[in-house]
Amino acid sequence: MEKSLKSVAINYGLYLSLILVAYTIIGYAVNIELLVNFWLVMLILPLIVISFGVVSAAKSKSLLNGFISFKQAFSSYFITIAVAVLISTLVTFILFNYIDPDAAIMLKEIVLEKTTTLMENFGAPASEIEKAVVEMEKQDTFAIGTQVKSLAQGFIFYSIIGLIVALIMKKTDPDLA
Repeated sequence: MEKSLKSVAINYGLYLSLILVAYTIIGYAVNIELLVNFWLVMLILPLIVISFGVVSAAKSKSLLNGFISFKQAFSSYFITIAVAVLISTLVTFILFNYIDPDAAIMLKEIVLEKTTTLMENFGAPASEIEKAVVEMEKQDTFAIGTQVKSLAQGFIFYSIIGLIVALIMKKTDPDLA
């Protein structure tokens, strides 16, 4: 992959990381519940992340005069997302493990409360709710192992999307074929 494609992907990754880190810090400072809001965390933020990956691949394609290989498109997409998600995870880890561990406890309580309410609304038996709460209480959401596992799961999800994006973006130069 040409240096310019890597630099495009890294730059978009840095821009995206600024957005993700700003979301975390603003949510932390303004209303910590924003950090566990379903619509933001499960829908809007992933769409923003994927959009940056797509834009990075498209920009790389335009740098190559409209032609890009599958590998180049996927690499541009994935590097963007990897840079952003790694930086964002690192900031989150530092914030909730070293700067304000009490906020991590508060977030865990909010998640437990929301989960209990959701399960009650769906008519789950009290015994199942209790089991779920006990399991969640055992987890340390911001521990290094949990964060690495979450990163791996995120990379798998974003890679699948990236493969589709690369398939759509790839275009072979007819002069080289």
